[in-house]
Amino acid sequence: MNSDAAKKQVLPSGVLQRGLSRTEAARYVGVSPVTFDKMVADKFMPKPIRVYGRVLWDVRAIDAAFDALDGGSAEADNQWRKMAV
Repeated sequence: MNSDAAKKQVLPSGVLQRGLSRTEAARYVGVSPVTFDKMVADKFMPKPIRVYGRVLWDVRAIDAAFDALDGGSAEADNQWRKMAV
């Protein structure tokens, strides 16, 4: 078993880790990593935090940003709909 597989088995099945890599964060939101990058640049998603050499996105911050896309201001909703088309 490689080290990545061993790391992923630390948490019980069905438990999401708090800090996500770029690829994991994009998958969590349901978009490609490139689209996720655009969403971060356009401030639809939060910026990552750096922990030593790792770049991580906080699941709670992603959840809050995603909630704001649907239930936020009319302007944010309109921007999300334009991007989603």
